[in-house]
Amino acid sequence: MGLELYLDLLSQPCRAVYIFAKKNGIPFELRQVELLKGQHHSDAFAQVNPLRKVPALKDGDFTLAESVAILLYLSRKYEVPDHWYPQDLQARARVDEYLAWQHTALRSSCTRAMWQKMMFPVFLGEQVPPETLASTLAELDRCLQLLEDKFLKDQDFVAGPHISVADLVAITELMHPVSAGCQVFKSRPKLAAWRQRVEVEVGKDLFQEAHATVMKVKDLPPADPATKEKLKPSVQVLL
Repeated sequence: MGLELYLDLLSQPCRAVYIFAKKNGIPFELRQVELLKGQHHSDAFAQVNPLRKVPALKDGDFTLAESVAILLYLSRKYEVPDHWYPQDLQARARVDEYLAWQHTALRSSCTRAMWQKMMFPVFLGEQVPPETLASTLAELDRCLQLLEDKFLKDQDFVAGPHISVADLVAITELMHPVSAGCQVFKSRPKLAAWRQRVEVEVGKDLFQEAHATVMKVKDLPPADPATKEKLKPSVQVLL
């Protein structure tokens, strides 16, 4: 049995794994897990990932959860070009530094912004208190400033002069609030120029393919009552 990746491209970490595997010519079988249908909570999927989260990887009898772990596993197993996860100790540490920071900073604010601005009112039919959304957008702005000042600085990519897995993790996060209509790049020319560089390195077709699902999510019909009930416990935390 070959490599299997359990993904939903609605998820930003899934998009990072998908782009990485495709860009590096890593052969895999795509196993679609539809988050908005609650398929990640099924008993069948729990056999692959007891954490009931995507992405997940199955490589023969070996299974692996967590997107960062999956990206690093793939980079080592398939000996991808060094710039993705450099051998140089300090260059690698810069990538690690960003990957460690983003979980509770940029990831959190991007997810909340997308759900509070679009998914709750449009998909679930629930109004979000204006002060809650304002607070989330302020936190997103703070994280974007840190991304620019601490990580990007005056270099071409997040961890140095070359694209790395850190850039894939970052750009897929930022496209989440973009899909909800947030003008993430409008008043940030440095960030906008970085996005263009990442898109060129990835390839425009692959970049658009990976983000097609999330960019269309605003057109979803309202969720039916059963779906709302199924999603309620896992999304309430986003308020």
